[in-house]
Amino acid sequence: MTRMKCETVRLTERRDLRNDYFSFTFAPFSAADKCRPGQFVHLKLPVGEVYFRRAFSVASVDTAKAELELIVKVVGRGTRILAALRRGDSTNLLGPLGQPFKPPRKRERVVLVAGGIGFPPLLFLAQKLITRGHDPKHITFFYGGRSRSDIIERNRIRKLGVNLRIVTEDGTLGEQGLVTDPVKVALQDHGDNCRLFACGPEGMLKAVNELGLTLNVPGQLSLEAPMPCGIGVCLGCVVPLTAGGYARVCCDGPVFEIGEVAL
Repeated sequence: MTRMKCETVRLTERRDLRNDYFSFTFAPFSAADKCRPGQFVHLKLPVGEVYFRRAFSVASVDTAKAELELIVKVVGRGTRILAALRRGDSTNLLGPLGQPFKPPRKRERVVLVAGGIGFPPLLFLAQKLITRGHDPKHITFFYGGRSRSDIIERNRIRKLGVNLRIVTEDGTLGEQGLVTDPVKVALQDHGDNCRLFACGPEGMLKAVNELGLTLNVPGQLSLEAPMPCGIGVCLGCVVPLTAGGYARVCCDGPVFEIGEVAL
């Protein structure tokens, strides 16, 4: 298990991605090179009115600069405070935390399914796979949202050379419908030589989980849950397991095997 670090860092870059999405780059973080796709960090908000840290998946790292990027959507008080940070501001990071994705074999076709703000850990995974020699033409990145405003960093994904498939429920960008509909077709086409990874809202994860089980496609899901402590102490993020018992999303996950969690 990677030893976590708790360090004060500075905001070195802030990008407004529009529609309440922001990219934040923090440095220096000495454990940036230890972060793996699927893991997260716990960020302390620099104000006294919010007691608990906030958990955010790692979107990318620059090991040479000891930089770590988080991509965040403003949805409540904590993320609104984070969005108000400016370049040069300081905060505290704890991480890396949680279990990462298990990389597929190089010859396997990879299907990534991102829903809304669930896209950052899959962006990181795609980047890592390509860096390690995985053929980007064998990676299909399905990206779903309610409308075009939920689909961000499209050009960044395309530059990786992967097959990007955008699906919106209202049809304002890409294909219209639920993202799991074309995913099902792709899984059927790829056959046995395929591995599935997903992160997004619970309903989407439940549908992806059922597809994996029905079509006998192995893979992993990254779950979202409230994580007040981030290290398995408070039990605020437990989920039921199909085999019985419970798991803590923060330390037993957030990445679980398809079929492992009772969604």
